[in-house]
Amino acid sequence: MARIADDTDFEMLKCLVNSNEGWTLELSKANTEVWTRPVVGCDFHMVKINTLFDDITTDTLFDVLHDPDYRRVWDTHMLASEEIGIFNVNNDVGYYAMSCPPPLKPRDFVLMRSWLDTGPHGEQMLISRSVTHRDWPPRKGYVRATSHITGFLLRSQNGQCILSYVAHCDPQGALPPWLVNKVTHTLGPRMIKDLKKAALGYVEWKNSQTHFRKPWRYPEEIAVPRISLSEFKGIEDKPTENNVPCEDMISSTTKSAKESKKKKRLF
Repeated sequence: MARIADDTDFEMLKCLVNSNEGWTLELSKANTEVWTRPVVGCDFHMVKINTLFDDITTDTLFDVLHDPDYRRVWDTHMLASEEIGIFNVNNDVGYYAMSCPPPLKPRDFVLMRSWLDTGPHGEQMLISRSVTHRDWPPRKGYVRATSHITGFLLRSQNGQCILSYVAHCDPQGALPPWLVNKVTHTLGPRMIKDLKKAALGYVEWKNSQTHFRKPWRYPEEIAVPRISLSEFKGIEDKPTENNVPCEDMISSTTKSAKESKKKKRLF
């Protein structure tokens, strides 16, 4: 059975963001850094992106990441998106299909999302992982990809937004791992560029809509059906660091994160 993300998962996300131990810096340009790291037991690397949006608030970016109506406007790679249902006001499941460069087949996902907003002076986080359901099998013409973790961490700093993104995905199919690992850190900045452009236009677009709905902020606006966690199965998690227990990794990465603050880096 699938499981809903808890405090440990959000702490893990913060640890992966805060610590650069075990990561390799692939790109540092302007306000953006791209890091990668190998994952034991998997051929595909994990990627981390840190960037600063000096003209976007965390609230706006959090809304952009959530808003399914707006995603149809700005996400040029999206082929299909459906809201399957919710478990509670902070956890839902959705279907997402995306295009790939020819001659590759498009990929699709069934994703469980969990989010946490710690307040106006805190952090906003969103974590998604692949799950399976008998009513949502792989669709004809698509390759069912796997997201072991996709996480966003938003932090406010003097009215600006610090965005950290962590992802570990397996595209499945016949793609060679070396190729996927090579292009991952080049595609990341493009995604960040698209996301920033979308965020800059979000407020104007939202204000022009007939229905000003934000169910991720106002639970009374939720319109999708409530579903049972027992209907879904989780994808076997990949280890994040040498099979070290989560609690031990949090302890070690928190220590290294404090040490890394002494070094001059963008984030």
